[in-house]
Amino acid sequence: MSQDLIRLVEARAKKESVSKFEIGDVVNVHCKILEGDKERVQIFNGVVIARSGGGSSEMFTVRRIVAGEGVERKFPLHSPRIAKIEVVRSSVVRRAKLYFLRDRVGKATRLAERRVERAATQQTGAKVMKRGKKAARARRQAAEAAKKAAE
Repeated sequence: MSQDLIRLVEARAKKESVSKFEIGDVVNVHCKILEGDKERVQIFNGVVIARSGGGSSEMFTVRRIVAGEGVERKFPLHSPRIAKIEVVRSSVVRRAKLYFLRDRVGKATRLAERRVERAATQQTGAKVMKRGKKAARARRQAAEAAKKAAE
């Protein structure tokens, strides 16, 4: 009984569409801010260093540097105050929490950018092989097939 009630409340609190982003991504978080009677959108730009929780109570932490000082802000993922989350850049990370960025300064805070090659492979349906004997053989076979098709 109580579990069903909790699930029902969580289902109503969740947003229907949430932007896909991962830890290490640079994001623009569009926050709705009330000033008197007016409501405006303010953008908080930074690196996602952590995600925690689950369901309607899921949170994420964004870190940015302002005037040489690190500023972190935690946002509830399903909050009505968040208009949208847009991913500016994706990075390659090997950890679930990037708290080590707190100790770094300047260029040391940069993360390696993730290349996105999936869009091209999804259109063609072919698997992209980059290096190695199998990849070289596959490239040769593709070149020969293209040459035969041209003849």
